[in-house]
Amino acid sequence: MHELIPYINVQLTGILNDVHYFMPEIYLSALFIVVLVTDLLFGRNSEKLCRIIACAGMAIVVLMDWKLLLETKDQVNFLFEGMLLQNHTSLVFRLIIDKIAFLLLLYFAWDEQLRSHPKRLADLYAITIASVLGMHLMTMAANLLSVYLSIEMVSIASYLMVAYRSENAFSTEAGLKYVLFGATSSAIMLYGISLLYGFGGTLSLFQDGFVPALIQVNPVGVSFALILVLIGIGFKLSFVPIHFWVPDVYEGAPTPVTAFLSTLPKIAAFALLVNFLTPFISSPQWKAFDFRLYLSIIGIITMIAGNFAAVLQQNVKRMLAYSSIGHTGFALIAIVTFTAQGITALTFYLAVYATANICALMLVTYFTRITGSEDVNSYKGLGLKYPAASVCFIIVLISLTGLPVTAGFTGKLLVFSAVYSVYQANHDVWLLMLTITGAITTVVSLFYYITIPLNLFLKRTEIIGDTIRGSKYIVVFAIMLSIVLLIIGIFPDSFLAFL
Repeated sequence: MHELIPYINVQLTGILNDVHYFMPEIYLSALFIVVLVTDLLFGRNSEKLCRIIACAGMAIVVLMDWKLLLETKDQVNFLFEGMLLQNHTSLVFRLIIDKIAFLLLLYFAWDEQLRSHPKRLADLYAITIASVLGMHLMTMAANLLSVYLSIEMVSIASYLMVAYRSENAFSTEAGLKYVLFGATSSAIMLYGISLLYGFGGTLSLFQDGFVPALIQVNPVGVSFALILVLIGIGFKLSFVPIHFWVPDVYEGAPTPVTAFLSTLPKIAAFALLVNFLTPFISSPQWKAFDFRLYLSIIGIITMIAGNFAAVLQQNVKRMLAYSSIGHTGFALIAIVTFTAQGITALTFYLAVYATANICALMLVTYFTRITGSEDVNSYKGLGLKYPAASVCFIIVLISLTGLPVTAGFTGKLLVFSAVYSVYQANHDVWLLMLTITGAITTVVSLFYYITIPLNLFLKRTEIIGDTIRGSKYIVVFAIMLSIVLLIIGIFPDSFLAFL
């Protein structure tokens, strides 16, 4: 027993030293408890107070992320005996996640269907904060155990959010589908993790002996295990063929929850994918599984399936659901470059996409309140009646398409530049195929994005009813986000300096 005392002292000293780099996550944990206790103490009257606490707390977490980003710069730190990895990339991902989470916490109360829910919104704020904590862990996961636990933490929170409106049959059905698909993908991933543990002899992705041990194993068995793990990560990314749940779940969930699902878990999953791929890509001897080949094929199929399916949709939320699948495929282009330039392009693209997509869904909430429908044909003739919201919608859709002079154009340009640089060096035909597919599907996306401004401004409706006012907060925020997308599109260098 006495011989363990020095070891315990070393362990505790290491943990205390690592706590400094883990402060944003500690604050998130404390914020979750404070919001939960506030709801318990004040009951039905706690909603506004919980919202203020949640938003203020998230703003503090964003500031802490900035402070840590400036302090650590390019440092690489393994925390808690290698369970978590903190580097510049993971911090940038966390900063993006926290800023988007702050926008969502504000947005929840602007949706009338959520606001009128009997359970109110206090629980939703607590669930969101808990999920953000799980996403922080996803961006830092460097151990197969932390990979699994962080994904499950986000998944459980997501299940609760999708089925939050339990009195709505469509929402309940969407939640049930999400749980079933999520549980299946989780079980598949866990089986893959167990195989990798058996083959590699360790759960740590970055341990020196992990990849060399896998190299000694039959490539078929290792490839099978890696595919199973990628299925679990792919469920969060919603790439083909693990995308079937997306349209129904996005349509059935409350619109702010759809905004959550289409942005935050996706960003965290890309950060996790970067961490997962790094030890394999950085090993020159690794030949068992060609990640570039398989991810390129997945990216091409995902871009084609997502964008062409979106053309056929009349429901705006289903259209944006398939659109998000297409955006996942496009983001995979940056991943398969396996370069620092590609990762920078990825973080920029995801930040811009998340901002534009949330703004688009805010405006869906706005027009749904006015028309009582999520069908794109219900927008006919509303452009001149609600000019501010309609113009913002056009700017946001231009950014999602990737047209000048918006931030979306800069994001796609950065991705194309990153992949073309690698193609010039190795002339990999799959990188060329990805570039061509990305360009073609960008053109295809015009066909469904343009239906919204077409109905808003160029079509007229014979039914003229009373003017219904949507949320003024949504309009104000949509104007602000539209201006941000334009400014970043015109002056991207100031934003790129932090990536």
